[in-house]
Amino acid sequence: MLEVTKAEYMGEYRIQITFNNGACGVVDLKDALWGTMFEKLKDFNTFRKFEVSDVVHTIRWENDADLAPEYLYEKMVEQSPV
Repeated sequence: MLEVTKAEYMGEYRIQITFNNGACGVVDLKDALWGTMFEKLKDFNTFRKFEVSDVVHTIRWENDADLAPEYLYEKMVEQSPV
């Protein structure tokens, strides 16, 4: 099961994410922020306030919005080798 183990804000809508399989890369989520749950995250100050959830094992925001680790893995635009 793929899980996010670490995430760091990189500016704008970019987050560097490390997964439990050792993969690490940058995800640009600009195009993923649509729909009711994600509308508030279009504000950079709100977007950057995420955490890695110990419960759902992915990034999660204060409004309970989250994205599946598999989706984040597929969205990586820059990836370090596993």
